[in-house]
Amino acid sequence: MSRIKRDEEREDRISMEAIADANGSEEQAMGWYYYLDDKIEFPFAAKCIQERKISPLRVDENVQVMGMILENDCLNEMFVEIEWFGRRFGVPLSQLQGIDVEENTEKAISDWHYWVGRGYRLYQ
Repeated sequence: MSRIKRDEEREDRISMEAIADANGSEEQAMGWYYYLDDKIEFPFAAKCIQERKISPLRVDENVQVMGMILENDCLNEMFVEIEWFGRRFGVPLSQLQGIDVEENTEKAISDWHYWVGRGYRLYQ
């Protein structure tokens, strides 16, 4: 069961803007990819809000988010390219929170966090 309460307004926005007309997981992934790429204003500062075994980031570390990584790398999860200690690589968007970002960026990131938090997944 999901820990996040259902938000009908957000569900409608995701359904109509992010995954509209998606048939299958690959189309859903591409819908999310282009929704996030279009709505998020890159680059932006972010803070790590959760640790993941696939990422070197620790909670409360700050990074610069440069953009989405290649779309083919986002078929199971949404990844963004970060700059961290002079290196660039991809990390899950779900582990980042924007710092002083503009409204559309905050809304798009929050939509992804909500979707993942509700237990929805992109499966191949």
